[in-house]
Amino acid sequence: MTASSTSRATRFADFLTALAELPTGYSQGDYFGVRWGVTLERSSDGRRVKLYGEELGGNDHVSFNLYRAGGKPRLKPCEMPEVKVVDFVLGFRPEAEPS
Repeated sequence: MTASSTSRATRFADFLTALAELPTGYSQGDYFGVRWGVTLERSSDGRRVKLYGEELGGNDHVSFNLYRAGGKPRLKPCEMPEVKVVDFVLGFRPEAEPS
């Protein structure tokens, strides 16, 4: 394994950890100073995660599916580079839910 593949594997592991911490359903939050609305769906068997996010008041969006088949997660971005969705999940900070 090369240094770049090791860092890529570590980054993907960080992505999976950050994704697991995001709330299911709709939430709003911050992505590097910009407000976003995000919908996150998880299948009941845990084998599929779907995320769609939109920049509130802007034109940007992010969308992907993550499949867990055969024990290995497969990230499928929707018509955008993988790095864009990984960066988004790592940088998105949802608002705290009201108590």
